[in-house]
Amino acid sequence: MKEFDYGLPAEAIAQNPAVPRDSAKLLVDIGADHPLQHLTVANLPDHLAAGDVVVVNETSVMPARLPLRKVTGGAVEVLLLEPVDNGWTALVKPSRRVKSGTELRSEKDKDLQVIVGDEIGEDGQRKVVVLHGGTAVSNPNESERLSMAGESPLPPYITSTGHSPERYQTVYARIPGSAAAPTAGLHLTKELLQKIRDKGARIEKVDLVVGIDTFRPVTVDNPANHIMHSESYRVDERTWEACQAAHRVVAIGTTTVRALESAARGELSGRTDLFLRRGSQFEVVDVLMTNFHMPRSTLLMMIDAFIGERWRELYQEALENDYRFLSFGDAMLLHRAPS
Repeated sequence: MKEFDYGLPAEAIAQNPAVPRDSAKLLVDIGADHPLQHLTVANLPDHLAAGDVVVVNETSVMPARLPLRKVTGGAVEVLLLEPVDNGWTALVKPSRRVKSGTELRSEKDKDLQVIVGDEIGEDGQRKVVVLHGGTAVSNPNESERLSMAGESPLPPYITSTGHSPERYQTVYARIPGSAAAPTAGLHLTKELLQKIRDKGARIEKVDLVVGIDTFRPVTVDNPANHIMHSESYRVDERTWEACQAAHRVVAIGTTTVRALESAARGELSGRTDLFLRRGSQFEVVDVLMTNFHMPRSTLLMMIDAFIGERWRELYQEALENDYRFLSFGDAMLLHRAPS
């Protein structure tokens, strides 16, 4: 696993998003035979052409982190993950001290009630039932009812506070359900999207629900033994047909890649545990805009599969030029290495 490790200084981890969004740096890599370009995301349309199809993930981040208290006063945090059997799978902290059947309440919203159930699935996840005003909240489309008590589930490496929830949301977010943002898309503005259209490129959308595997490092020595958590996705026929006819398919973010490449290997919608790593073939995506990822992560392994070991050179270049890393950080524009 050392081959997917690198030194990431704490000061390189972005604690705040770029303002404005498209002022984030953009490291452009056309290929080993071309010099790297240091630009900003605002320059993205300059690297697109008529016939390109730019695909974004329109998932919306739920206010899924619920700071709650037991009736006896003890603090408990619940992170909602996915709906299941009239409830949710969730991470509960501290889980060991919360017995099945425990009732939790919110200090911010007196109508909110959470009942913690048994462990379900992997990694100590629990089933929880969420009630608001005595009525079950069991569908992501109802997540607005959690907004008074809930918070955006920022990654644990972002320790700064006071962020507006809209800055951890893309401007085109539409379908609630995710526990993490598709972060490459955070850089795009409505004005930039229009400039992309003005270049003659199409913008199409997929939906992939981003789960907690985004934050989890690979701990096994052999990546082939890593178990990917499955995530739900949907690629509508319009998007799929546009990709088939495209001059190039430009994916905004790794979640978009996962949705499109999953569709190429099976159905246009469903659940996927696709793990794109060294040796994987990319059947749809030609160009990828993505942030800089954690060491030993499945996302970094996807980048390795997409451009090869050249990622090390790019990451070193970025660190030497004060690029900001991870969710609120800067971005790269990568052209797929020839297979």
